[in-house]
Amino acid sequence: MDFRKLIKEKLPRHLAIIMDGNGRWAKKRAFPRIMGHKKGMEAVRQTVRECRELGIKVLTLYAFSTENWRRPKSEIKALMSLLKRYIRSEIKDLHQNNIRVNMIGALEKLPEDVMPFIHEAMDMTRDNTGMVLNIALSYSGRDEIVRAVAKIVEKIRLHTLTPADISEQTFAQHLYTAGQPDPDLLIRTSGEFRVSNYLLWQIAYTEIYVTDVLWPDFNKQDLHTALLDYQNRKRRFGLTDEQITSN
Repeated sequence: MDFRKLIKEKLPRHLAIIMDGNGRWAKKRAFPRIMGHKKGMEAVRQTVRECRELGIKVLTLYAFSTENWRRPKSEIKALMSLLKRYIRSEIKDLHQNNIRVNMIGALEKLPEDVMPFIHEAMDMTRDNTGMVLNIALSYSGRDEIVRAVAKIVEKIRLHTLTPADISEQTFAQHLYTAGQPDPDLLIRTSGEFRVSNYLLWQIAYTEIYVTDVLWPDFNKQDLHTALLDYQNRKRRFGLTDEQITSN
């Protein structure tokens, strides 16, 4: 495939990825599951750098869901250790590349020893104006919506907002991704056809691309293939082909 066919003007502004398949990657090789997660970190590093090079404005990675807390404690501990290692090893490079790191999710549920790393990453990169890197940790799309409702209800209680003020735009301003465009493209690796409680409000009109490639094997060429597929789609938003053509 000729990746030179990528049209910069038609790249997604916001790319979301469900990074699935770390465990299966390890199982296929008779490795411990944590080895799949370690290899997956390399795919994260490469994907972030390539998205920055391409000029994608927002990249959101599904790193750890609220459902993942049900996994064995040993695996969770190892995952938290990998998270700290990733931040420690990558934060200076991310900062130098003008990338703003934004952790989203129920962060209060994370271990106390993880929080200083998260605060450091967000504080150091807060004023960066390049790509936004959202990392979804302890994340649930349903929980995000519930929290947004609670914020709105509290504002109504305090008389800083009225029911008549509530619109789709108002609601979006109370989500973790407030101020960001909704994802144009969602990539899911490992061949699973489900959204797994991810960005449920934001992906209402998102194009979905599923690949059988397991996340640790996902590379720059796989990313380009997904982007080319996206660029060949017609995004109608309820319109007809004729209306799109006339516009």
